[in-house]
Amino acid sequence: MSHESKIANLLYLYAERMDGGDLDGAALLFRHADIMVLGKDAPINHQELREIWNNFVQIHPCGTPRTKHIVSNPIIDVDDAGTKASCRSYYTVLQQTDELPLQIIAAGRYHDRFQRVDGEWRFVFRDYRLFDHVGDVSQHLKHM
Repeated sequence: MSHESKIANLLYLYAERMDGGDLDGAALLFRHADIMVLGKDAPINHQELREIWNNFVQIHPCGTPRTKHIVSNPIIDVDDAGTKASCRSYYTVLQQTDELPLQIIAAGRYHDRFQRVDGEWRFVFRDYRLFDHVGDVSQHLKHM
């Protein structure tokens, strides 16, 4: 599998874990990363990110946020040595609940950096501040 495919799979694994309600697993993907979030001037770590999700993301009785994160248009640049990479991608979040018909609730961009260590790619940076469009997040976020 190519470096680009392995990096894209990390993007998709993040979406799968979030949509499955595995917030711990999603946060662990960023255990080696600096993460920039709205309202903070300095990067946070994966444990702080998990706490933010705990405070904001609604988990429904089914154990999930009832979302589908679609990560698209990844532009992946791998260095010549095959040890570092960057990626710009889009995300679109859909949601349906008993109170909310299926609709797009958010859209934005991810800017990520990766490093390959012992043959495995991992996140080393994510910019979560690129939140471009917001819809009805009343069933997704506890408060906004």
